[in-house]
Parts: sequence; structure tokens; C-alpha cells
Amino acid sequence: MLVLTRKSGERLLIGDDIVLTVLDTRGDGVRIGIDAPKGVRIQREEIVRAVTESNVAASQATLDDENRIKAALGLAPAAAIVGPIVAVDSPVEDASST
Repeated sequence: MLVLTRKSGERLLIGDDIVLTVLDTRGDGVRIGIDAPKGVRIQREEIVRAVTESNVAASQATLDDENRIKAALGLAPAAAIVGPIVAVDSPVEDASST
């Protein structure tokens, strides 16, 4: 890693087509301007990390999560998201005996 000290307004050249400009320093923060071709992806590391962690969590979805999504989309009966069946203490009457 190359470590440099730069003052506000000073620039760094990377290759022939990328320019980093120190715009401002405030407390423990530095504002940097980046001039690069449109084809060069520039991403903040903490955002890439957060998206990666979110994708990993989404890939570990449970069967219950899948059933809820299917029910919300109308692809599975709503009963698929209901919890366990609870027994009722009163006996069920047979309609044919009346």
C-alpha cells in the first residue's frame, strides 16, 4: 500500500485516466473527488460489505420464509404460513348423526 500525505486541492494520478483530488479535510474525515472513465466501477467498501452480508443472509432463508413469500404471492395456500394445528377440547359433532 502506498501511503501519501496530500493537502486540499492536491491530486493523485492513477494510470493515464484516473485522477483523485483532495477536496477538503474536516476533523478525521477527508473529502475526495474521483475523475475516472464511466467503465471504471467505484464503490465504497462498507457498502459492498453490507450488500454481501445481506445477500448471504438472504441465501440462508428458511422453509418458513419461502412459504410466507409464496403465500404473499398467491402461489401457496395461506395455511402454509400458519403455525401448528392446535387440538380443541370439545368433541366435533358428526353432521350425519342429526
